[in-house]
Amino acid sequence: QVQLVESGGGLVQPGGSLRLSCAASGFTFSNGDMRWYRQAPGKERDVVARISSINGITEYAGSVKGRFTISRDNAKNTVYLQMNSLKTEDTAIYYCNALIWTLPPTEYWGQGTQVTVSS
Repeated sequence: QVQLVESGGGLVQPGGSLRLSCAASGFTFSNGDMRWYRQAPGKERDVVARISSINGITEYAGSVKGRFTISRDNAKNTVYLQMNSLKTEDTAIYYCNALIWTLPPTEYWGQGTQVTVSS
């Protein structure tokens, strides 16, 4: 079955960096559009970054543009989120998401990893 396993979360000071990883299995990774979402306490889950299955085209939420970088390694079935210049408002649970272009298209979620930005 499809599995998405996030890692790399933790506690970091403002201005610091973290790299999240999401290891995927159970589907042809190169065929999946991959996204990172986040959900802060009391708020909705919002997309942070996405990378397409074709050409690796990336998109970012305005709040993280220029600070976060999404990338993928199709040989390792892994998607990454490099987070730099972290702010307290980046504190959230970060979720990996895969959109697989089957008929119909199907989404899968990881279990999430906590990122806390605090001094």
